[in-house]
Amino acid sequence: MKWKTLLVGLVTLLAASASEAANPVVVMDTSYGPIKIELFEDKAPITVKNFLTYTEEKFYDGLIFHRVMPDFMIQGGGFEPGMKERKTHDPIKNEADNGLSNLRGTIAMARTNDPDSATGQFFINIVDNKKLDKSGLNPGYCVFGRVIDGMDVVDKIKNVRTASKGGHENIPVEDIVIKSVRREK
Repeated sequence: MKWKTLLVGLVTLLAASASEAANPVVVMDTSYGPIKIELFEDKAPITVKNFLTYTEEKFYDGLIFHRVMPDFMIQGGGFEPGMKERKTHDPIKNEADNGLSNLRGTIAMARTNDPDSATGQFFINIVDNKKLDKSGLNPGYCVFGRVIDGMDVVDKIKNVRTASKGGHENIPVEDIVIKSVRREK
């Protein structure tokens, strides 16, 4: 009887590992080092599909982290060096009601005041930002993944010097380039 219990436990553990492994993983190579991100396709299917579409199109290659706030988040996915905005696809539906929280190390979609306005821009939470979660009348910001390796790189980025440029605040003085984002095979 004990071996049956052990076998059921092992099968359950293997099934859980397989489902976790099923999530897509991307590697964001930056001028500060690589950041490996697991994407929660089961919790944010529209958002993950959107992010992977941009990834496959090499949209993120050569963009910068254009907003760095050391006690909040680092944001990228929209601007080339010199703050030249890159053209995006149409906005997607906000999936912030997926039960995921904007905790340290999670990646979420950036958007305007319109909840369904996210396109290519994203941010990585430096601290727990639960105020960004969906609640009551707050539509929230959709968490769609988490950093699984490279938080040391994120922490290096959060500590760069920033300034105001062309009507934008918290812009790194020296460009932090996203060299590439590629799906891990």
